[in-house]
Amino acid sequence: MKNIAIDIAQESGLQKVIYYLRELIFNRLSHEFNRQELLRLLFDVDQDNSIFAFFFKQNQLNHEDQILFLLSLMPHIKPNFLSEIIEDFLPNGGEFPELGGMKGKNHRGIIPTGETALYILAGNNIEERVRITNFILYGSKLFKNNIIEFEKVPFGEPFMSGKLVLSEEYIHLFLTGKKLKPRLSQEFPASLITTNLEWEDLVLNPKTLKEVREIENWLGYNEILMKDWGMEAKIKPGYRVLFCGAPGTGKTLTASLLGKFIGKEVYRVDLSMIVSKYIGETEKNLSKLFDKSINQDWILFFDEADSIFGKRTNVRDAHDKYANQEVSYLLQRIEAHPGLIILASNFKNNIDTAFTRRFHNIIEFEAPSYEERLKLWKKNLPNNISLESSITLEELSKKYSITGANIVNIVQYACLKTIANKKETIQRKYILEGVKREYSKEGKTVTISL
Repeated sequence: MKNIAIDIAQESGLQKVIYYLRELIFNRLSHEFNRQELLRLLFDVDQDNSIFAFFFKQNQLNHEDQILFLLSLMPHIKPNFLSEIIEDFLPNGGEFPELGGMKGKNHRGIIPTGETALYILAGNNIEERVRITNFILYGSKLFKNNIIEFEKVPFGEPFMSGKLVLSEEYIHLFLTGKKLKPRLSQEFPASLITTNLEWEDLVLNPKTLKEVREIENWLGYNEILMKDWGMEAKIKPGYRVLFCGAPGTGKTLTASLLGKFIGKEVYRVDLSMIVSKYIGETEKNLSKLFDKSINQDWILFFDEADSIFGKRTNVRDAHDKYANQEVSYLLQRIEAHPGLIILASNFKNNIDTAFTRRFHNIIEFEAPSYEERLKLWKKNLPNNISLESSITLEELSKKYSITGANIVNIVQYACLKTIANKKETIQRKYILEGVKREYSKEGKTVTISL
């Protein structure tokens, strides 16, 4: 079989890959139908400057992976792509089971399946078909990295008859040139969190801040440690941290700032969409999350993690047995995950010791001291509106032991009341009303003289 690089320099953009893939399939069908010479037509990535060539080179995709990728993308570019080619060889119609493919509920063209890829790459050569099957199962970077997957088929049917499904993010990227951020859904139970604040806006005690800054070392230098220093075989991938402390002490803001500092996206996992009362469903939901995240270089932030990372119970019934299995499965996935995982809990003792032993760091977010509360009041009050003279920030910081989140809520309440009542200064009574509301929300009582 001759290797030939197709000259498609005169084509541009998506038209290049349409032309290339059509020529490759035509050559396969001409060989099978008309016994013409079979050529190994190659996409010349070195002579091409398209986004496809860049993607193939960047991910070091071989010929087989290139074809798998283009096949899975083609229905989104040209719905009648395969139908037109088949009509040239079967003008009177007829069955062509070797090529595989299937119809969708709405899509009227032929959607490529694993069988389609097998036929295009190997024809009816049994040994080649076995080789390509093994490649897809064990060698394909696209399948390993979850860029492409097989749609599940009904029980008992050949798995290669499942549709080739290209990740939604890559469909969007190659059709629009823009990266699609995953949206919160049952398939991806996490949402992107961002912040407009800077490190200077984060008020923590020095010990906590120092430990947080240690995470930056891993984010900034882990790749050098693992690759340049050759530690990949000795150190497990990823970095796992537990943030523990009362609500409102800065755990979520810290996670957001870490992502902002290093240029990584932070996704807060919605545990209510993961935990299921049905046996096996929780593991399935977790698997979707980690499979989607494993090669994305994201930071995963599990807020209120007690609900799923909590202590395992003594086995009294089948429910306890499966609940413990969920924790064990989660432990395995977390240990194998190559990125940064942050768990947040109100209490360190709520987390199963099987997890705590495997954290690289456990960081305590303590309630702010007087000095820290004073800083928080100063940072969160508006710069151009003053307080009524009958109240001072020192007084507020000394009398009310509250968190940063409480202070933000009080400031918002007092400012809105000031605007609504057309006052020129933030009134003492508005501030104290806000304080009382925050205590009340947490089921606490406080004596305040308005």
